[in-house]
Amino acid sequence: MPLLTLVNVSHAYGSSIVLDGATLSIEPGEKVGMVGRNGCGKTTLMKVILGQIKPDSGQVQLQRGARAGYLSQDPSFDPQDTLRDAAEGAFAELHRLHVELHQVYHDMAEAQGDDLKRLMRRQAELDAAIEAAGGYAIDHKIDATLHGLGFTDDQFTLKVANLSGGQKGRLGLARLLLEEPDLLLLDEPTNHLDIAGREWLENFLANEYHGAVLMVSHDRWMLDRVVDRIIEIEVGSVREYPGNYEKYIELRRERQLTHSRVYEKQQDKIRQEEAFIRRYKAGQRARQAKGRETRLDRYKRDELIDRPIELDVMNLRLPKVERSGDLVVVAEGLTKRYDDKVLFENLDLVIERGERIGIIGPNGAGKTTLVRTMLGEIEPSAGAVRIGSRLNVGYYRQLHDHLEPTMLVWEYIRSRIVGPDGVSRASEQQARDMAGAFLFSGGDQEKALGDLSGGERSRCVLAGLIGSAHNLLVLDEPTNHLDIPSSERLEQALSRDSGYEGTVILITHDRALLDSSCERLIILDGHGGATVFDGTYSEWVEKRDAAARAERDRAEKAARKSASRSSPAPAAASTARRPGKSDDPESWSMEQLESRIEELENRIRAIDAQLLDPDVYTDGRKCRALQSQRDELASQLEPLEFEWSRRAAE
Repeated sequence: MPLLTLVNVSHAYGSSIVLDGATLSIEPGEKVGMVGRNGCGKTTLMKVILGQIKPDSGQVQLQRGARAGYLSQDPSFDPQDTLRDAAEGAFAELHRLHVELHQVYHDMAEAQGDDLKRLMRRQAELDAAIEAAGGYAIDHKIDATLHGLGFTDDQFTLKVANLSGGQKGRLGLARLLLEEPDLLLLDEPTNHLDIAGREWLENFLANEYHGAVLMVSHDRWMLDRVVDRIIEIEVGSVREYPGNYEKYIELRRERQLTHSRVYEKQQDKIRQEEAFIRRYKAGQRARQAKGRETRLDRYKRDELIDRPIELDVMNLRLPKVERSGDLVVVAEGLTKRYDDKVLFENLDLVIERGERIGIIGPNGAGKTTLVRTMLGEIEPSAGAVRIGSRLNVGYYRQLHDHLEPTMLVWEYIRSRIVGPDGVSRASEQQARDMAGAFLFSGGDQEKALGDLSGGERSRCVLAGLIGSAHNLLVLDEPTNHLDIPSSERLEQALSRDSGYEGTVILITHDRALLDSSCERLIILDGHGGATVFDGTYSEWVEKRDAAARAERDRAEKAARKSASRSSPAPAAASTARRPGKSDDPESWSMEQLESRIEELENRIRAIDAQLLDPDVYTDGRKCRALQSQRDELASQLEPLEFEWSRRAAE
């Protein structure tokens, strides 16, 4: 039985039809992605499902007793709650059950006969309900979820009133995931998440969350790895595609090509009929022409196929850029710190003309600071940086406060398409072509900048930037406000096939854009470390995960070997550690020292292997326990190594 059913749902805002006969069914546990251009009706459909909007017509049926949960873009909390208390609010019903169970136990102490039997039945019901709601293990769930979404232990006590907008968004997502509704409605859940947070959420939804999910996201990488069906909203209609996002693109392109062929064939037929009617309308075959005209009018009314939406391919060659020097940026020992916080340290880097470089790292790791330091906008704390010759830098920043609100879209783009001398020589048609390449239709090109949405402003700025012949493009989170079609247009513009011959430095959490556009990565770890990787994002992930698996395997093998060596003779092992009942290593033999050192090193390696697993950091208590064990083992190892070194030097 379906968890959710929508049948012929229609809704309009005034004369604008958003949903037109939308039909949809979702089964329990199914993971579904919803795509479509900004403003196509995705959020409206979610609010119809929740009952927040009553559709103009159609039926919406959620399975009886099922709960639907929605990720609001503006979640509400008690501002005086701590971050952790607010997350724990997901278990309000569980707390109520505990309070009632406590009262039942109190009443059972004095009850007799039928009253006691009734209370015992209620106790059993409450125990079952508590177990189903998470039992007594909620602390681990809360900590794991908050850690997974990027919060640290020292942030747990922060007041909600003091959280940033991004932190509140992540907190809202954490609370919703902890509530575990039967149907999880996620509207852009990766907003405010860095790559590590996206990876955690991706794994949680794909492998741990047992409810159904309906997700709107511009994160194509996540859609590929989480969902098993895509629904597309296009011109008010819902169309379904089996498989993940990659499969959807393949099937959608096939459908568009078929639609285009059928449309062109129909248009050819109409043109032939119209030519016949024009030729014979006033001649001897006028009656036949009149009959054909009547049939053609009826055909157009009843059987005419809509003009197909264009294929998502940018048929625009970008302007040639002035050739820069061979070396764009040369950094040696580049370091930046603020007080005691080191953002990056001892970074050596050479960026050559035409390279595509991606910069990744946690939120707050210093990615933007690194770029500004490389470009000479910020002084490094140590090291040196040299900027190449003949550079014309185009910088996409996350704020667009330079826009003149009364300027039209095409006028703005035309003003940005300038030559090396800073003078705009673009024609109106060139500006409109560039606007069209970034999905501004004819009418949208006449909009004033002050009337644009956030996504439209981002597209407009990107169109002007990429059309302006900069030979170094620095893009800082360019897809934050873009829908998927707009992100794909940017991806096409940055590709080698577009003809752009300049250099690109890209800061982004958009893994699909990163993987398709960049051939080298700079990775900031958030603790002062900065490394350069020659390869794509997919290659880096593969190498990172393979190294973590290999280290875990080595440590587990060493631990098993150590355990098998020591377990048959515990008394001998004890003697090896404390010969002569002495804790003083000076009284041990060299063989006993080496045996104990090897055992401790193997145990430390086993813990280090566990600490390499990113999932460990979703469980704060486990992480701290492992670190404490490691510190204890290291403190035992140090005097033994000192004694071994002393004897070896004699």
